[in-house]
Amino acid sequence: MMRRTIVLYAGLVLLFVVVELALGAAFTTRLCVEAMAYALIALGLNVQWGYGGLFNFGVMGFLMIGGMAVTSVSAPLNIKFWNSDGPVLLLEALGAAAVGALIIIAAHRAGRIGIKGRWRTALKVVAWALAYVIYRSRIDPAATYIESHAGWMGGLGLPVLLGWAVGGLVSAAVAYVIGKICLGLRTDYLAIATIGIAEIIRALVKNMDWLTRGTLTVSPIPWPVPTPQFYQDAAGVGATTSFVYARLGYFAVAAVVVLVVLVMIEIAYRGPWGRMMRAIRDNHIAAESMGKDVKARQIEIFVFGSVLMGIGGAMLTSFAQIFDPAGYQPINHTFIVWVMVIVGGAGNNLGVLFGGMFIYTVWVLSEPLSQALFRAMSHWSLQFGWGAIPDIESRSLQMRVFVLGLVITLALRYAPKGLIPEVMRKHGPSRRGGSVMKGPTPEAGAAAPPK
Repeated sequence: MMRRTIVLYAGLVLLFVVVELALGAAFTTRLCVEAMAYALIALGLNVQWGYGGLFNFGVMGFLMIGGMAVTSVSAPLNIKFWNSDGPVLLLEALGAAAVGALIIIAAHRAGRIGIKGRWRTALKVVAWALAYVIYRSRIDPAATYIESHAGWMGGLGLPVLLGWAVGGLVSAAVAYVIGKICLGLRTDYLAIATIGIAEIIRALVKNMDWLTRGTLTVSPIPWPVPTPQFYQDAAGVGATTSFVYARLGYFAVAAVVVLVVLVMIEIAYRGPWGRMMRAIRDNHIAAESMGKDVKARQIEIFVFGSVLMGIGGAMLTSFAQIFDPAGYQPINHTFIVWVMVIVGGAGNNLGVLFGGMFIYTVWVLSEPLSQALFRAMSHWSLQFGWGAIPDIESRSLQMRVFVLGLVITLALRYAPKGLIPEVMRKHGPSRRGGSVMKGPTPEAGAAAPPK
C-alpha cells in the first residue's frame, strides 16, 4: 500500500510539472492553492463519512458559511453603517432573538410544572411562533434601514486567518444544531435532510442583503499574505511574476493548515477515539450495546468535519477575493467533494488528500483540454465540408461533468475502495517464541485450567 501511495503522489507531482510547462507557473500556482483548499474540505467529509459513516450531502452549505464568515470578519469597515443607527437596530434585533430563545427554552421545560402531553406540544408550537414574530418585528426594520442607508453592514477589518477560524467556529455551531435534529435519521434520510438544509442556507445567504450584499457580491477580500499588487509596487516585478510569488505564499499558508489538520486527524484515527468511531460506523447497534454514546459521538464527528469544511470554504473565498452567493452550486461544492473522497479512498487520509488534489486538477483541466479537442475536431470537420462545431466554449464547460462522471465510473469499477483504500489494522493473536498464542496464558499465581 505504501508503494502505491508513493507512486500516485509522484504521478501527481509529475502532473503539476506538466501543467506548469504547458500552461505556465501563474495558472499552476492558482490550481495548487484551490486544490489544497478542496483537499481540506474533502478531509472534513472523510471524517464524517469515512470515519463515522454520516452521509452529509450539505457540504455546500458549510462552504457558504465559511465564505460568509471570512467576509464579515476580514472585509473592510463600512463607515456608513457605523455612523448610522444600524448598529443600534441590530442590537435590538439581537435582544429580540434572545427573548424568543428564552420563550422557547421555557416551553421545552414546561414538563417540570406539570404541563405534559398534547398541551406541552401545543405550548412548544405557540412558543416557536411567538419567538419568530418577536424576532421578525425587530430584524425586518433593521434590515430595511441598513440596506437603504448603508447598503450592507460591511466587515470588521480583522486579520484573514481570524476569519478562517471564525468560519470554522460558525460552521461548528450550525453543524451542532443540524446534528441534534438530523443525526437520528437513517442514512438516506440524512442525505435528503442535509441537501435541504444546504439549500436553506444558500437561500438565506443570498437574500440577506444587509449582511452579505446578496447577489451584489463583496470584493475585494484581503489575503493572509502579500497580494500581487504588493510585489509589483514594492519589488517592481512584472504582473505574471507577482502573481506567482503571491500565490506561492498563499499556497504555503494553505499547505501548513492542511498538514496540521492531517497530523491531528491521523493521531486521532490511530488512537482509541479512532477505533471507537470505526466501531460505531461498522455497527452502531453493537457499539451502543457496549455502552458507547453513539448519538453524542456522531454529533462530535459531524461537528469536527464541518469545521474543516468551513475553514476550507473561507480559504477559497479569501483566495478568490470575492464572495458571491450565486456562485455556489451543488455540482461544484458538494458532488465534486464526494468524488474526491470516493476516488481517493474513504477512511484513508492520505488517499482523500490525493483524491482532493487529483480530482480538482482533472476538473479544472478538462475544460481547456476539451476545448482544444473540439477545435481540432472542428478544423477536421471543416476540411470534409461538415461545418464547424458550434458553441465550443459552452460545450467544453459542460464536458467537465462528463469527465468527472467518467472518472468516478472507472474508479468504482477498478478501485471500488478508492485508489488508496483504508487499511484496517486488526489486532490478531500475538507470537512468542515462534508459536502463535491461541488464548490467554494463566497469570502467575492463578490456577491452571482443568484438563
